[in-house]
Amino acid sequence: LSVKFKRNNIMDKIHHIAIEVKNIKDSIDWYTKNTNCKISYQDNTWAMLSYDNISLALVLPNMHPPHIAFEKTNAEEYGELKKHRDGTSSVYINDPSNNSIEILKK
Repeated sequence: LSVKFKRNNIMDKIHHIAIEVKNIKDSIDWYTKNTNCKISYQDNTWAMLSYDNISLALVLPNMHPPHIAFEKTNAEEYGELKKHRDGTSSVYINDPSNNSIEILKK
């Protein structure tokens, strides 16, 4: 995959980092008790916690891959966008080391 883009002084924004957890509810309970955050989204397979500078996604094994998500205005150039339950659209790609990268439509 090779996407052409212009270099400018505006850096890309990391929207969120997704980590794998064993139980969504237990993890939300732990993070909300031990860190100052807001629950942006929650269902049985994943949740999004908002912080001042970034969001943290909690994902279950085999439901969503652990990943890092970048906001891009040209997300569709990375592949076909998929609409998600939370209203966002994105595509998953892999970096050269096979890490999952989500390109989120800005």
